[in-house]
Amino acid sequence: MSQAKVLVVYFSRTGTTRLLAQAMAKMLAADLEEICDFSNRKGVGGYLRSLADIIMKRPVEIVPAGRDVTAYDLIVIGTPVWAGSVSAPVRSYLVENRARLPQVAFFCSFGGRGADKAMRQMRELVGRLAVAECKVTAAEAHKDANAALAVFAHVLKGHIARSRTLELM
Repeated sequence: MSQAKVLVVYFSRTGTTRLLAQAMAKMLAADLEEICDFSNRKGVGGYLRSLADIIMKRPVEIVPAGRDVTAYDLIVIGTPVWAGSVSAPVRSYLVENRARLPQVAFFCSFGGRGADKAMRQMRELVGRLAVAECKVTAAEAHKDANAALAVFAHVLKGHIARSRTLELM
């Protein structure tokens, strides 16, 4: 039996979601890919540009993905929550790849609220449920998110094991 191939894909403006993605990739022995866009999102100007992208729900141009999602069994997708929404680069990634995505799981980092809405938007963008979801506050991410991520990773590993068992039947 071959081992399931997992890819962790994320966007991070400030580095918080990157911390979570790196930890998830390590826990799942997964490949890691960062979503990059062509907008300058640094500083106050970048924050305002990000806010405008979300409010207007405008698509943003992202750098083409380096990894083929169809080569994986599970894609774990991470986003920061911007104004109660999925980030614009992750929105664009999901729209561009929706038809090719295998099973998905979602995680997000957020400041105070909006994580539930962002997760709902991600489900709507891919047109199906995620196998699992994880929401981590920015404070937890910078202090110690390992407990929440460990539970999330455990759920994902269980899902992968069940999927592999069904394949053998």
